Amino acid sequence: MRMESDAVLDKAARLKAEGKPFALVTVVRAVSPTSAKPGAKAIVEADGVIQGWVGGGCAQPAVIKTAKKVLQEGLARLIRISPTKDEYVEEGITDFGMTCHSGGTLDIFIDPVIARPMLLVIGASPAAQALVGLAQHVGFSVTAAFPGADAEMFPDADKIINGFDVTGSTPSFVVVATQGKSDEQGLESAISTGAAYTAFIASERKATKLKAYLIENGSDAERVDAIISPAGVEIEAVTPEEIALSVLAGVVKARREGVATPQPVEISNESSSCCGSKKAEEKSASDLLTAIDPICGMSVEIRGAEHHSIYQGKNYYFCCGGCQHRFDNKPEEYINA
Repeated sequence: MRMESDAVLDKAARLKAEGKPFALVTVVRAVSPTSAKPGAKAIVEADGVIQGWVGGGCAQPAVIKTAKKVLQEGLARLIRISPTKDEYVEEGITDFGMTCHSGGTLDIFIDPVIARPMLLVIGASPAAQALVGLAQHVGFSVTAAFPGADAEMFPDADKIINGFDVTGSTPSFVVVATQGKSDEQGLESAISTGAAYTAFIASERKATKLKAYLIENGSDAERVDAIISPAGVEIEAVTPEEIALSVLAGVVKARREGVATPQPVEISNESSSCCGSKKAEEKSASDLLTAIDPICGMSVEIRGAEHHSIYQGKNYYFCCGGCQHRFDNKPEEYINA
């Protein structure tokens, strides 16, 4: 879909306001002949839909593939799409050696724009207050929750909940920093969010006793066992600020390792059954299958592939119509190669 640069930037502003992740793609260098010129822009959303124009043919599949990766990693990339893959490429550039269409070269910068992940801090301890302040500086949207919580207590919080009712919250990360005041309620509140990552600031001995209490009182054993305690990275922390730094380091580490999105607390019998799990695993595996384009050597996702040929009973997948056309004209040449 072709869009002028201003329209692309307007679309980017709307997506950002809605909190939807996307990659902003910009052509920074072009060696003719190319259909896209320096300054050309596009947007790639999380599902791989591209809007704008940064080149066709082999360019778009390479851009979409890289955009998905930068959205997953949160790190920008510079890619080069060229007729041949150079033996030496400058450090920091990912080279896609393509043989499609024009024969020109494009250098394209792909920058992820991701909504700030939500961190829920439960508790009003000095460590909780310090953690809320620190988390703001490393890219988290922070919600603080505890009876009596207010703006004076948490001046840096994006949202404040007076109590333990966190209904409607969908944090990626939860830290329980009650430290002796309503620990049980704080942990129960954390479990109710379904967050993939929950940490509890407490000694291992205390955490073990409280986990046993939660399970005895009906909390889901698997979710209770997943609670991380002691929380954070070991740095011999003593002060509330040092404890908060340690805990935040653990959260950042989990974020960079790719913590899953929150899951509902309720688990249906169908999804937890043996057959249901097996089907889900099979579907997940099939979604990840890729094939190599025999013309240009690019990796192509089989699921939903637009360009596909069958020759001598075997399937072949292509990044673009140009590669498929070349293959269909002389399949033996490329199979033998």
